[in-house]
This record gives sequence, structure tokens and C-alpha cells, in this order.
Amino acid sequence: MTPRFTEALALAARAHEGQARKGTAIPYIVHPVGVAALVARHGGDEDQQIAALLHDVLEDGGPGFEPAIARFGARVLRIVRGCTDGVPDAGGAKPAWQERKSAYLAHLAEADEETLLVSGCDKLYNARAIVDDLEAVGPAVFDRFTAGKAGTLWYYGCLSDIFARRGVPVADALTRTVNEMARLAA
Repeated sequence: MTPRFTEALALAARAHEGQARKGTAIPYIVHPVGVAALVARHGGDEDQQIAALLHDVLEDGGPGFEPAIARFGARVLRIVRGCTDGVPDAGGAKPAWQERKSAYLAHLAEADEETLLVSGCDKLYNARAIVDDLEAVGPAVFDRFTAGKAGTLWYYGCLSDIFARRGVPVADALTRTVNEMARLAA
């Protein structure tokens, strides 16, 4: 682990301090660390791993974190921006869920390969967490999500299709996980 990676980890920990994963007591920082591990496992370089650590900082923490992310370089900032589906405004509001997700799906259809790897690892991590929670608590897990069961299954199905079409290294694992999610949700 380089000092740069350690600095990014510290920034992510500060940005997500006090946050937990939806509907759990799991500290949120576990998620970006897990995404960074998937990025490393699938051949991502240090910039991509750092972007994975920071991928939710703008989305959850707001635009005030952009200068701190920019210290890691233009490439990291570009990837983080590319993984962000909506930065809250000064009042903390974001566009409606359907609008954000549809725009993000359209963005992924054109995104660069570096961003796609980080985003794909993020979505795979999240999909695996949903499957784990479906096995533990059943379909009530979808109550945690704005779009409920139907919207969540739609979104992950679309993500799976886009990542497969774009040849993202995690596409097969995501497709298998999304299929398992749909099976358990039925």
C-alpha cells in the first residue's frame, strides 16, 4: 500500500464517518474498501483503486469534497465523477431516483473503460450485498431502497446488460449475481 492509497483511504473514512450501509449497522467504509479490492483483483491500477475508495464521496458528501479528490490527480477525479450518479445540491437534494438512474445508465453506455471497471466493481459489490441480505432477511430487503423490488431488479438488470455489452471484466460475475437476486426475489 502506497502513501497515496493510504491518504485516499483516510479521506474516504472521513467522508463516510458515521455512515452505515442501508438497513444495517455495517460501517459504510467497508463498501469502498471492498470495491477497491475488486478493482485490484480485476487488474485495476492504483488510480482506479483510489477512485474506487473515493467513488461515493461526491455522491454522499457533496461537491465540497471535489478539491480533496482532485489532489489525487485529474484521472482519479474523472473516474470518481464517472461513477457518480448525482451530486447533492447545497441543500442536500438530488434529482428523482428514476431520472438519476436513467441518466447514469445512458452515461455508462458511453463511459471510458477505466470508469467502467470501477463502476462495475461497485455494482457487483452492491448486488452481492443485496443477495446476501435476501438470503438472510428475504424480500423485505427491498424496503431499504427507494425504488423497491421492481425498480431495483430493473436497474441491476440494465446494469448487467450494459456491462456485458461493454465487455467489462466483472460483467459475467454481475450477471450471475443479478440472476441470483431475481431468483431469490421471486
